[in-house]
Amino acid sequence: MSAAGWFIVLLALVGANVPFLNQRLFAVVPIPLAVQSASRARRRAAKKSAWIRIAELIVLYFVVGALGFMLEARAGNRFEQGWQFYAITFSLFVVLAFPGFTYQYLVKHR
Repeated sequence: MSAAGWFIVLLALVGANVPFLNQRLFAVVPIPLAVQSASRARRRAAKKSAWIRIAELIVLYFVVGALGFMLEARAGNRFEQGWQFYAITFSLFVVLAFPGFTYQYLVKHR
């Protein structure tokens, strides 16, 4: 496997875990939650819902896939893929997200 192939695998591993390792949208944009205090509204970070994490996971799958296609086309030979390829790679992406999922939902945070 070439360096570009390993780069995409590493990028998929990182991209699959980003939604679960922080409370920001795509690890950049904070999700504010307005909390009314006695005299003024103050803002604090909210916890991301599972639906936001799933949406992030899907978007990041397409971002990593686009980078993979770009590297493949740059190498000179881009192959056409059927629905089976996308089903398998998305399943692999979800499996790669398991460490982040475990950290977020199964490990006790004190």
